[in-house]
Amino acid sequence: MTTPGPSTVPVTGRGPRAALRNPLFRRLYAALVLSSFGDWLGFLATTSLAATLFDSLEGKAYATGGVLVFRLLPAVLFGPLAGAFADRWDRRRTMVVCDLIRFTLFLSIPLVGTVADPGTTLVYLLAASFLIEATSLFWIPAKEASVPNMVPREHLEGANQLTLIATYGTAAIAAAVFGALSLVSRALGSGFDYFATGPVDLALYVNAATFLFAAGTVYRMKDLTSPPRRAREGEQSLSVLASLREGLQFMGGSALARGLLVGMLGALAAGGAIIALGRLFAESVLAGGNAAYALLFGAIFIGIASGVALGPPALGDLSRKRVFGPSIVGAGTSLVFMSLVPNLFLATVATFLVGGFAGIAYVVGITLLGLEVDDEMRGRTFGLVQSLMRIDLLLVTATTPFLAGVIGTRTIDLGRFGGGSLSVNGVSVVLLVGGLLAVLVGLVSYRQMDDRPGVPLRHDLLRRLRRTPPAPTHAGTFVALEGGEGAGKSTQLRLLQEWLVGRGHEVVVTREPGATGSGMRIRELLLDPESRLSPRAEALLYAADRAQHVAQVVRPALDRGAVVVTDRYVDSSLAYQGAGRDLDVDEVAGLSRWATEGLRPDLVVLLDIDPTIGLSRAGDAPDRIEAESIAFHERVREGFLDLAGSDPDRYLVLSADQDVQVVAEAVRDRISTLVPAPTLVGG
Repeated sequence: MTTPGPSTVPVTGRGPRAALRNPLFRRLYAALVLSSFGDWLGFLATTSLAATLFDSLEGKAYATGGVLVFRLLPAVLFGPLAGAFADRWDRRRTMVVCDLIRFTLFLSIPLVGTVADPGTTLVYLLAASFLIEATSLFWIPAKEASVPNMVPREHLEGANQLTLIATYGTAAIAAAVFGALSLVSRALGSGFDYFATGPVDLALYVNAATFLFAAGTVYRMKDLTSPPRRAREGEQSLSVLASLREGLQFMGGSALARGLLVGMLGALAAGGAIIALGRLFAESVLAGGNAAYALLFGAIFIGIASGVALGPPALGDLSRKRVFGPSIVGAGTSLVFMSLVPNLFLATVATFLVGGFAGIAYVVGITLLGLEVDDEMRGRTFGLVQSLMRIDLLLVTATTPFLAGVIGTRTIDLGRFGGGSLSVNGVSVVLLVGGLLAVLVGLVSYRQMDDRPGVPLRHDLLRRLRRTPPAPTHAGTFVALEGGEGAGKSTQLRLLQEWLVGRGHEVVVTREPGATGSGMRIRELLLDPESRLSPRAEALLYAADRAQHVAQVVRPALDRGAVVVTDRYVDSSLAYQGAGRDLDVDEVAGLSRWATEGLRPDLVVLLDIDPTIGLSRAGDAPDRIEAESIAFHERVREGFLDLAGSDPDRYLVLSADQDVQVVAEAVRDRISTLVPAPTLVGG
């Protein structure tokens, strides 16, 4: 038995690796990685520098909060303007100029700090932070507008995946580099007075260098000089206002959308509180320095990335509406724990958990919101969501340091309660209150969105931990055999039928398309080489055949307790019409769900085979599907493997290159766990 892995998944022209094979995009991606790394390193260095300018907790809190406000404020003021600018000016020139400006500004910060007093340095730091972020707002739309002109349509999704990885994945790398540079600068400070005056100077110089390298990389990309699309300013302004208005109207009319938005804002606020107070927490609570701050900063972003990447597979078949609220509760609880335990190791673990739970909440919320919003409203709705999330982050990062500074460090006399005193730190208090508020938001979200009232959440969680499938909706057992052309499904279906009948089961063997009278006529049309069907017409015909198949054959057999084994089912449409024909897989899945009334197989056996080998078994008279190009069949194979990888508990993936009896034995072993031998009653 084999499972899909790097060696079995074919490299096709649709994923991130295909986008990276494009030389122009690869160079732009290198510039993006450098710029993203520089942004995060600059964030760490400037907030750390602000905290070192003053000795009191109040002064440190106000200085750090000021830097955060001035970094986030341009996103609110200049967002629409920056987008319009990208459509009116040469993008390559815009990106080069922006990188050079950021290089100059970051380089100037430590130079000013060596000759100015702390107050003047803070004023310059605030002004430089504002200009750096404003410049970044013009760089990002120029980059985003350039990517679709570099890669073909089928590579755009992979290119966007890489963009997100570069944008958020470099945060942890920057945190590690900042921690190392802080230690190096302190070591250099013992022998060089220059570095002793500014322990973050070295980080700022490295940061400036990343933008200089990025500018040089983009400058060499001569192909980016094509004239951008032009648009009248009045039309674009109207579009922005109309999108904002329509997005607000939709949010006001959808209770689920409002609940998702509030929940995501709560999860973001929990993570934002750590980002805003991380430097102060590391110093005033953990008695650490820049290295401790870098550890916490890296932990929150590694946690977010882990939650986004690993959360959905771990959740499996759990209801996303049920787990959305508890994930926010998890983030809030972890934040409460962090505020109460002044230990670096435990605080780092708690920070990672805050990020992990927040990442799960974010990806689940975005997915549910995407399902809730009609296609024609998605753009403006998600635009509104992104704007509100920026404002939320601005409020959190701007207010929490100031609140911590107002509270300060206080000692409460506990004489009337038995003596002694209690030391209260404003940073811990703000984190504690923020965690409790996140818990409250999560509980409210769970109560509003729970789609299985009466069933305790712990039952679903325990079932998922034990890897047991949900309770079936039918008395029988439903097994589907899937795979590409020539995978040997018919042979395995016959052998499986013989084995099941020999054990005393009622077995119904069927296929798609063509298991019914109307299905036979649909099959002839679908497989006729002379048919000239569009991809959407093909998908609709398969769905029509499937609807009749389920209603007439599959559902009645399952209801009476039979074992139903079908040669192809929904996964074939997702692989052939979705991946093969480049139709939207979610739309194809929705069509099949409607046609089958949500009926899913208890087990999908995927016989994986190299398309070249499989097609060689097709014979001299291939049908319409078999006659498709090898590239089409490679996309189909990738589609099957992607489906199996997304739900491994429900799939059995076997290499069809093995001996027939070896494959048959592996199928029997798996099905025997689902279909125990009947108990024979004798007289």
